[in-house]
Amino acid sequence: MVRDMTKGKPGKIVLLFAIPMVIGNIFQQVYNIVDSVIVGNFIGANALAAVGASYPMAFLFITIATGASIGCSVIISQMFGAKQIGDMKTAIYTSIISITIFSTILMILGITTSNSVLQILKTPEEILTDADNYMKIYMIGVVFLFVYNINTGVFNALGNSKIPLYFLIFSSILNVVLDFLFVVKFKSGVVGAAYATLIAQGISAMASLTYLLIKLKRIKDDDIYRIFDIYILKKICKIAIPSIIQQAIVSIGNLFVQVLVNTYGVVTIAAYTSATRIDSIIIMPMVNISSAVSTFTAQNIGAGLIERVKNGYKAALKMIGIFCFIIAILLHEYAENVIGIFIDSDINKEAINIGIQYITVVSVFYVLMGIMITTNGVLRGAGDIKVFMISTLCNLSLRVIAAYVLSYFIGSKAIWWAIPLGWILASTISVLRYRSGKWKMGKLV
Repeated sequence: MVRDMTKGKPGKIVLLFAIPMVIGNIFQQVYNIVDSVIVGNFIGANALAAVGASYPMAFLFITIATGASIGCSVIISQMFGAKQIGDMKTAIYTSIISITIFSTILMILGITTSNSVLQILKTPEEILTDADNYMKIYMIGVVFLFVYNINTGVFNALGNSKIPLYFLIFSSILNVVLDFLFVVKFKSGVVGAAYATLIAQGISAMASLTYLLIKLKRIKDDDIYRIFDIYILKKICKIAIPSIIQQAIVSIGNLFVQVLVNTYGVVTIAAYTSATRIDSIIIMPMVNISSAVSTFTAQNIGAGLIERVKNGYKAALKMIGIFCFIIAILLHEYAENVIGIFIDSDINKEAINIGIQYITVVSVFYVLMGIMITTNGVLRGAGDIKVFMISTLCNLSLRVIAAYVLSYFIGSKAIWWAIPLGWILASTISVLRYRSGKWKMGKLV
């Protein structure tokens, strides 16, 4: 179940660890992408816009879950690197219990405020009901979302990125089957797409949790461990709370961007939804490499092996550079084809053209995004969470401000031109921090 990342060639370790995560997150994206493809093609642009309008709120909870998982995985990785197996087990059990309670509270909050939030976001009246129905059903599965993320975080912290992949493959296939069943055969519309995602995500979360608990019991050690420990919870919160705040603020920033998008009407919303779905798929491998670097850094920081961290970071940057170069060329060549996957090109040509504009602009600057999140992976794994937060928040702030200001001059094009401006600022901050070497003092165990 576990893999010691303090031994072996850093570049090879990071790559082999990242590959299952990349494949797994592509399958995870299938949850939302299949909803969008089936809804957009079998129901229409309004239904696609309804799913898209609800996505920023859903993404808020996804990023909060991710932030909580980050705090847990950094501590667990460093304990594993330091061979503190008893404390590591205690941290895992403490994380699961805390996350379950926290996510239940968020689920109730999300269900009760869904309609009000969508209205605040200026969701067009013609798609408000569908967006609200989709969101309420999605919120029922928030506990599953958090449980799955913490399970994945634990597996990754222990150097095993393959197990989450297996569960995702199963749940993604199930999601596809249920989407066709509910939306296409039973004609249940947006609600059917939401239920398909809920069921698939719930089964995946519970199956992965069961597997994790069984495997933990089989890890033999002489150290005493506890089911819950308040001292370890405080350590986790030291990383998790800033990460949650940072991730939540990023999502809130995305909500502000969605408000701006909504003001341009249903066609732009549908185009933005399609383009950002593609965006999320492309960015995800870079996020996974960053996560691999974070786990690699945490384990080696715990073991006191700083030079291995530097070597792993350099190898990851090379991977990012090659990936971004290839993707930029492919998207410029086939932008219309990939946008057309989500929208019927014969009916919604205007939406297709807007989506193409987004993709062709943003793809040129993916390498900046890659540098930013890979460097942040080192900072996060080392426990240097403050600068990691500053970098991310500067990225968000500049993006939101630039989008609104530039919209007065170039209209909806400002939404995608603002994105690389944020990446430029954030990557500069992160790289300067890395080069200062101050992140080396971030050991937490």
